[in-house]
Amino acid sequence: MTPAELSRTVVRVVRSAVDEGALSVAGDVVPDAVKVERPRPGGGGDYASGVALKLAAAAGLPPRRVAEVLRRRIADQPGIALVEISGPGFLNITLDRGGKDRVVRRVLEATASYGHGDALLGQSYDFAEAREERARVVTDVVVRLLRSQGALARTVEHGGQVLPLVACPEPRLRELVGVDAARWAMLRPARHDRPRIEVDELLAQRESNALFRVRYAYARSRALTRNALELGFRGEVGPVPDGEILLGLLSDHPGVLESAARHQAPDRLARQLEAVADGLLRFQHGVLPLGDEKPSAAHRNRLALAEAAGTVLAGGLSLLGIDAPEFL
Repeated sequence: MTPAELSRTVVRVVRSAVDEGALSVAGDVVPDAVKVERPRPGGGGDYASGVALKLAAAAGLPPRRVAEVLRRRIADQPGIALVEISGPGFLNITLDRGGKDRVVRRVLEATASYGHGDALLGQSYDFAEAREERARVVTDVVVRLLRSQGALARTVEHGGQVLPLVACPEPRLRELVGVDAARWAMLRPARHDRPRIEVDELLAQRESNALFRVRYAYARSRALTRNALELGFRGEVGPVPDGEILLGLLSDHPGVLESAARHQAPDRLARQLEAVADGLLRFQHGVLPLGDEKPSAAHRNRLALAEAAGTVLAGGLSLLGIDAPEFL
């Protein structure tokens, strides 16, 4: 279950509680969307929501009473293992193992479009052609992000002509570090931050170079698939007890894409790709059998997770207009 799906589940539960009379609030108080996020320090579960605190005043009940009404109903939903109440009325939600495993299947089925959705369907955005180079690159990616969430978005010349998505960095930087590194240098900082263009670092093939880590992690995912085929096995979706962190990052990806689109912030996607890459690079060492070890179900399940992470990296880089090489 992705954060977006969990949000919709909580909204359905709230509406059901209101319709059944368990919560007495006006219909226009029921939110169209509910924010779910990683629990704060001290909180449990996979995700947390403060929806009970927001409904308490309208319901005329203490927040923890509202949370208890919702807790029982959310716990009965498919894909939910446990719901607990913490603090003044936060709902801490733990997904069941099968629900987490299904994230891998969903990624592999959707391929590069995983995380794309219709959250912004019906909304339209026209951007004037930017004169400053970084603004052109950022606008190019913002249009891609908005389209990934169902919006109609385009860049228009001063004369009204719609421009294609082909923005490239300025020639001097492109010649020094290449198109991909130049785009990353302009997209990775938040829009209000000034990019720090360090040519040597952008060219360096080492861990400190974030773009190198992201592309290397994708290349490693492809290498793992090739090596597994040589050993006679393929990835298979199943439980991966040691893959919790990476599974969580993949589950978060649709929400990150939607947030990056809503806030027109490509840097949010770039940071997400860094996190997925780092998670995959830490996880990769247990994917293939060692020595005379025979491939097992655990190896097949780990490989499927690694392949799903690589799929997310490739799709994210594509939205940024950056190539994802299979060999690096």
